[in-house]
Amino acid sequence: MIDLVIVIGYFILIFITAIKSGNYKNISSDEYFLSGRQLKWPSIAISTIATNVQGYQFLGMMGSAYLFGLAQASLEINAVQGILLAAFVFVPIFLKNKISTVSEFIKIKLGKTLALCYSITNIILYSTITIGAALFWGAYAADMVFGDFLSFLSNDRTSRIAILIILLGFFSAVYTYLGGLSAVVRTDIIQFIILIFGGLIILFVSLYHLGGWNELYIQSPEKMKLHLPSNHDTLPWTHMFGLFFLNINYWCANQTIMQRSIAAKSIKHAQKGLLVGGLLKYFMAVIIVIPGVALFNIIDQPLIDPDMAFPFIVNNYIPTGLKGIILCGLFASLMSTVDSTFNSIATLWSIDIYSVYINKNANDHKKINSGRKAIFISLITSLIMGLIFLYLKFDDQSLAFTHKLNEIRYYINCGIVVLICSAFILIKPKLDPIYFGFIITLPINIFIQFFFPEINYFLRAFFSIVIGLIISLIFNMNRINYREKVLFFGSNGIKNFGIIMLISLILIHIIFH
Repeated sequence: MIDLVIVIGYFILIFITAIKSGNYKNISSDEYFLSGRQLKWPSIAISTIATNVQGYQFLGMMGSAYLFGLAQASLEINAVQGILLAAFVFVPIFLKNKISTVSEFIKIKLGKTLALCYSITNIILYSTITIGAALFWGAYAADMVFGDFLSFLSNDRTSRIAILIILLGFFSAVYTYLGGLSAVVRTDIIQFIILIFGGLIILFVSLYHLGGWNELYIQSPEKMKLHLPSNHDTLPWTHMFGLFFLNINYWCANQTIMQRSIAAKSIKHAQKGLLVGGLLKYFMAVIIVIPGVALFNIIDQPLIDPDMAFPFIVNNYIPTGLKGIILCGLFASLMSTVDSTFNSIATLWSIDIYSVYINKNANDHKKINSGRKAIFISLITSLIMGLIFLYLKFDDQSLAFTHKLNEIRYYINCGIVVLICSAFILIKPKLDPIYFGFIITLPINIFIQFFFPEINYFLRAFFSIVIGLIISLIFNMNRINYREKVLFFGSNGIKNFGIIMLISLILIHIIFH
């Protein structure tokens, strides 16, 4: 009963926070989409990382950590690469140009057509795969761990997950629809606190049953290595080459992530927010990955399904009351991603498409309404996709469609990396090579996958992006921008913070090699 009260209280708290986040009737488009460009660094840091963390990470990453150890944390830790580039290279340029969306920067540097390609591509991707997968995996994870607790929704598991997908999707869409970015950021802060609290419970409980932190090294030193051999089937150390470029896409060219930095009160607040977010990424790697490594040494009989690592810990070691907090943490990880993506869809549609191509004279009221309509439509498409993913999962339990979904994202994101890097590097370039470099990443990916299936998708991404960039740049060598400063530091303190973060990243790779 106490767990149910905690969950109900969580939803009430989120809704009240969203309702109090602003005046819904008398609000400007800048306030609705970008919180009036007044976000301070704590909000940027927490909301950005809350958006980044998704429900499936507790299942997938903890399960992978159970199998492969600390190497799974590489994906989280190396995110700092992209965060540093965003803080000191891309965000200062974005704020200097006073853009509202990443596509506006592409438009300034590469023209309307490529900017439109970016906007449409991301709107389609966000409103189908991104939100659909987040809703499915969040609901699936919640049911896997708390199926008995949630049985009041339905005794049939498939129906129960479907109901969760619909309810969580509608709830997230409603408060985003009403409050815009301010509602998203404020609820994200609460959701992140709950998420962290739930994660810490899992971490401390798993380490307690193991016998302490030192036992990780004593009982399974081979699992405390960040780098696996280059011939490893799943996580070879060579994946870092492709991960570097994909981090540029995610942390520097992703509207959902960038929206908070673009809405910053100043460059200093944007940079500090991102850097603190980098510290939080380290922390998230610990609370998600370490319990999986610990569980490997706790249990006598190995798990048949590694994805059961998280449910096993919760169901066997977590007492009543604390389970309710962890369930709220799962819901928080889902909703903080979904609400942010809804807001980004609304922003891209209203600012980049509706106000440019449909109604050039639109006032704030019409811009906001168009964004809200985009949220409603994307809710419908994402719910359909979430239910499709549910059907696919239960139709074929062996189908690793999360892996397939990531591949689809990477097919698209490789081209976006070529766009954003070309936009940053070049001045008034010839556009045909950039078009070709953008498009060629897709057939290169497919070619490598077909003829060299042993190469993982991170390396495929690396090769396709490098080739796309070479094509884009080699015909624009005389258009490369050598005059503009590559790095911008808001203050000496921010500069030193960035240096410390870079050194910490290097040391982590050395220590856990």
